[in-house]
Amino acid sequence: MIGKNLLDAKRVGVDFRINGEWLTALYNVDLSVKPGEVLALVGESGSGKSTFAMAVMALHNPNQSRVTGSIMLDGHQIVGATEAEMEELRGVKVGMIFQDPLSALNPLMKISDQIQESMSVHTIVPKEQWHDHTLELLKEVGIAKPELVANQFPHELSGGMRQRVMIAIAIANEPDLLIADEPTTALDVTIQSQILDLIKDIQAKKNIGVLLITHDLGVVAEMADSVAVMYAGQIVERGTAKQIFENPLHPYTRSLLRANPSLDTIDDKLYVIPGTVPALSEMDHARDLFLERVPWMQTEAKTEVPDAPMEPESGHFVRGKAWETFKFQDGYVEKTRQKNGEAKLND
Repeated sequence: MIGKNLLDAKRVGVDFRINGEWLTALYNVDLSVKPGEVLALVGESGSGKSTFAMAVMALHNPNQSRVTGSIMLDGHQIVGATEAEMEELRGVKVGMIFQDPLSALNPLMKISDQIQESMSVHTIVPKEQWHDHTLELLKEVGIAKPELVANQFPHELSGGMRQRVMIAIAIANEPDLLIADEPTTALDVTIQSQILDLIKDIQAKKNIGVLLITHDLGVVAEMADSVAVMYAGQIVERGTAKQIFENPLHPYTRSLLRANPSLDTIDDKLYVIPGTVPALSEMDHARDLFLERVPWMQTEAKTEVPDAPMEPESGHFVRGKAWETFKFQDGYVEKTRQKNGEAKLND
């Protein structure tokens, strides 16, 4: 992959005003996406993934939130941009597929009207071509009867069809960057695969960058070139997909991978990560917050104050130093670490 970054986010923070108090949801997030690259942003629910996506789209309520740092979108600064400036960028520079298409689509508007509404904000498609372009988009996203679907309402469509319509709206103005926020949520396995294949086809055909937000590591393995792991509003590890899957470093990344179901395991018990993501009011971002869920680690590791992320191998970054000494309490050693020469703890 060559060329400048489509998305270049540096030290991004997001605070929310809750009961008169400002609480930090994102802290010093650094991420970038190049043309033709699929970056997967991974983490549990509540980790801050969608909060970051909404910051890129400048969709947070300015009266109840504040965004700091720098978010450059193809050379345009998002942080501090006016709504008029963002209207020029949304749809053309960046499009977004939202989690729940039934909530995102207007129940009172026909599908054709909703797609054409997105075209009306820009001059990419002349008005006299809106109808034909709408049908072309519906065909492109795999809808077999575009004329019929164009005249239907969202409630008349299946979940998979609604998600295809959402993708059509997201790409209507040929954006350079596509944000897919949990694009397969609530879809059955077969439809999930079709939607992911569709996103991959669009990405390859148009050479666009994709920010894929998901908690599904199977999706990440299938789709991503690069991976960023987020926990409690912090990026705890990032690198290529190969680096993350073959040499995971941070305790959270290793725990996520262990908790992912596998058909080739001899253990019939699914690993469960102890504890939960802390509430915003409980987050001290000067520390590695995941270590609160690792009670068997020594106190010194928990109280360390990480500075800049470490780079143990080229292009592979990890927050803090706990990864150097972390071991699972039950002596479990990941296969990748056995391959890399680590001894089993229970031998």
